[in-house]
Amino acid sequence: MTNWNDGYVVDIAYTYGYYPGMNPARLPLAFAFHGLQAPAIQTACELGFGQGLSTNFHAAASTTRWWGNDFNPLQAAFAQELAAASGSGAQLEDSSFSHFCRRDDLPDFDFIALHGIWSWVSEDNRQIILDFIDRKLKPGGVLYLSYNTQPGWSAFMPLRDLLVQHTQLAGNEERGLPTAARIEAALAFATRLFETDPVYAQANPFMRDRLKMLLQQPRSYLAHEYFNRDWHAEPFAEIHRRFSQAGLQFACPAHYIDHLDMANFTPAQRQYLAEIEDPVLYQSTRDFMVNQTFRRDYWVRGGQVLDERQRVQALALQSVVLLTEPDKVPLTIQNVASEITLNRLIYEPILQALSDYQPHTLVDLAASLAHRNLNLSQVIDSALMLIGTGHAAPLPPEPDAATFAQIAGRTADLNAYLLQLAAMVLPDSQEGDISHLASPLTGGGVKVERVEQLFLLAREICGDDVEAWPAQAWQHIAAQGKRLVRDGVRLEGEAENLAELATQARLFARTRLPLLRALQVA
Repeated sequence: MTNWNDGYVVDIAYTYGYYPGMNPARLPLAFAFHGLQAPAIQTACELGFGQGLSTNFHAAASTTRWWGNDFNPLQAAFAQELAAASGSGAQLEDSSFSHFCRRDDLPDFDFIALHGIWSWVSEDNRQIILDFIDRKLKPGGVLYLSYNTQPGWSAFMPLRDLLVQHTQLAGNEERGLPTAARIEAALAFATRLFETDPVYAQANPFMRDRLKMLLQQPRSYLAHEYFNRDWHAEPFAEIHRRFSQAGLQFACPAHYIDHLDMANFTPAQRQYLAEIEDPVLYQSTRDFMVNQTFRRDYWVRGGQVLDERQRVQALALQSVVLLTEPDKVPLTIQNVASEITLNRLIYEPILQALSDYQPHTLVDLAASLAHRNLNLSQVIDSALMLIGTGHAAPLPPEPDAATFAQIAGRTADLNAYLLQLAAMVLPDSQEGDISHLASPLTGGGVKVERVEQLFLLAREICGDDVEAWPAQAWQHIAAQGKRLVRDGVRLEGEAENLAELATQARLFARTRLPLLRALQVA
């Protein structure tokens, strides 16, 4: 290594994101849909956990024991704070891959997760990670791997290289600037370049939109996503070659919408794909169909195949719960090439059946909707779509009452800590709001925006007196120099902000709060 961080950005913190694909509770439904038996997850590890939200949510909201590393000391310290707040016992450390992956005191793991990190580290670190997976993933164990891929990134790679080159080779007055400032200078350089109408932009006209998108992204996100020294966009076939050498097989996508060919391909494309027998070529061709930029996949070491009876039974007994109020679930979604309108005759009855915010098995949903001429297959596909769009969640197997009480206690403690953070200024606070809380029911995170978190904090102080919540929330918003935005306009005056908060608080109490209470987030 040339330095302690081995070319990885460490002077600007990563975003406070939550990534549901790393929730082991999502494995059974995804695996069963593809005819595989998901293993029980007792030990898990995340390599390069960033701010550690995902690991801490999954550790607090389940009985799984978690380990992990990140070599940004500030991020690791924050992750450790969350682990201490929940009492989950998650073992999260500030260390490099070379140190953590070579520890001789770690258990073997049922589940190992890498979100994006594979695309951003050196080849030496990739080899260390591969060796770790080879040694420490149990037979039957699952790897979650998300990574930049081709062909979607192919046209962008030269522009990315140019941006990084600018941050490294610009004049002396810029070289001494922190990462965020050097990113600004590089983006300004690229903007001026595109104004000259280079042939590269003519040959790749959509790169102008890509650059505009970069200009709108938080700089903390850009630093880690694009400006590390190492940046890779590997095609699926290369990933398959690497991980098959470690005894892993591709299991299925971790992104639930990717299970549904109807949502991604035209009839002609589906017919073309159906003719491909080789599974690696199939995935590679599929990526061309959607111009894939980012894959989220599950890999398994020796997966157990279900026969059709077992598969149908596993799917039928899977429980799901709604995460969004039914009237807020859009029935029009954008896929890679077009807009899809979901069938109201299917989705509206399913959403109505789930509107009690209670867990329902898919077989029970199908039975209750038989009079609407809906069958189990339609219910399963609809559940996958709702989960894939973030409006529903699959549930883990129900634990006994004592165990669930322990899990609920940990998530309550973690959420209490996060609500206190919502009232404070986080590092890089303009880009650093934590927008999820933990649910003991789903085993992971649930979207709860910061203003909603402040209402929950006010509720702890004022009880169910909704009219008192706005003043409590406004204290924290005003103290941070922030203001609400309505219809794209920033509200400057206190009276305007309080009036908007009052409107939002009543709506939250009437619509969102019952859902969060059912999920045991509130």
